[in-house]
Amino acid sequence: MQNSKSFSFGILLAVIGVVLFSAKAVLVKLAYKYDVSSEHLLLFRMLFSLPFYVVISLFNKPLGTNKITSSSYAWILFFGFVGYYLASYFDFLGLQYIKAGLERIILFIYPTLVIIISRIFFKTKITRPQLLAIVLSYIGVVITFWGEFQFESEHLLLGAFLIFMSALTYASYIAGSGWLIPKFGVVTFTSYVMIVSSLCIIIQYLIFDRGDIMNYPIEVYLLGLAMAIFSTLIPSYLVSGAISRLGASNFSIIASFGPISTILLAFFILNERLSWIQMMGALIVISGIYVVSKKRKN
Repeated sequence: MQNSKSFSFGILLAVIGVVLFSAKAVLVKLAYKYDVSSEHLLLFRMLFSLPFYVVISLFNKPLGTNKITSSSYAWILFFGFVGYYLASYFDFLGLQYIKAGLERIILFIYPTLVIIISRIFFKTKITRPQLLAIVLSYIGVVITFWGEFQFESEHLLLGAFLIFMSALTYASYIAGSGWLIPKFGVVTFTSYVMIVSSLCIIIQYLIFDRGDIMNYPIEVYLLGLAMAIFSTLIPSYLVSGAISRLGASNFSIIASFGPISTILLAFFILNERLSWIQMMGALIVISGIYVVSKKRKN
């Protein structure tokens, strides 16, 4: 009974975390009205969240210190670099060559990649409900973004490859975090990984950019702060908590709700159009999440 409650609570954490992460896209669109570059906006997001992660990490020590070796910390560095930095960087590069709709369709093959990685490296069993949920989620995402599915770019293959690499690196992070979280604990693991990711973004700025970041309107910094707290800090802990309760494979399926929630938030906050086809796609994705949630009740 306790396991069922923990699983249900994990689903709640996953959905809230995914929705908050998705709100980032809406905040980005609001910030772009002030002519801020995407690189600087990403920098503000991580700069403002970094102090919180540092303070939280100081007050939370790893749980299983007897199980943690130097290689465990090496994996923290690896997943911090790969999961929240490299995956975002590949995504950013790929979007220069392909449309956002195609990007979302390619990006959300990562639930399958998570399951494949978990199966190969961690011997995790693939269940029929998981396969059904993945199929439903893919159908829903493709239907939702079919209107944006265009092949206009002359660098289509390069863009598609970069987005696939984004999906692969993020899938590696999700699968690997399911193995490391029990060693460090949800809070400590998340803090360490996000500190590494933040430092990677800051180093990138110092080496490749060094542009002026002090003369933007105050609204840009406020939106960056909101992004840091509500679309980075809080959901990062919620997602890690969800992975610890659901497992990497089930969480990755629920995360398919991400692009759907972005559309819904854009409809309510930015007054963007919401078509019946998009609503149908959203319902199909939600049905995929229901298949996963029903697993523990049967």
